[in-house]
Amino acid sequence: MSNETHPANSPGNGGYERQDVGVAPVVYFLLALVVAGGLVHFVVSGLYSYMERRSNSQQTPVSPLVTNAPADTRHLSADYRDYLKQNFPAPQLEIDERNQLDRIRIDEAQTLSTYDWIDQKAGTVRIPIDRAMDLLAQRGLPVRAQSGAEASVTKAQVTTKGNKK
Repeated sequence: MSNETHPANSPGNGGYERQDVGVAPVVYFLLALVVAGGLVHFVVSGLYSYMERRSNSQQTPVSPLVTNAPADTRHLSADYRDYLKQNFPAPQLEIDERNQLDRIRIDEAQTLSTYDWIDQKAGTVRIPIDRAMDLLAQRGLPVRAQSGAEASVTKAQVTTKGNKK
């Protein structure tokens, strides 16, 4: 072992690498990456097509009681909603979640912002929320009638107690 110290920036090193990275190795690497990606794509596609053919050959025959069964239920035609309603029992899975949710929200907004009868015989109506808030601000909340001990405390007493410090 030697006790000699070597400075980091010795004249032989210079503190950095003096040689550039070659362009050819980078291009070869990218080319090999593209070829490997293409090879993997074709291998996986072939594997899936083999597994699908094998699965189709091992499928049990459709029951003779089933009418108008499509060959492949993964690809539904344009009238798929009618097909699902006829061939699947209720409750059914959601077909188009985003549009169904949008329809629900539109119906709720319609309900909350329009006038309508709830019970016409009883005279009960539904009013928009904005109108209900305006009426509540004008008329105030309904108040229960006061009983016994609560009736002895008047409004003046409550306000004077609240103003004392």
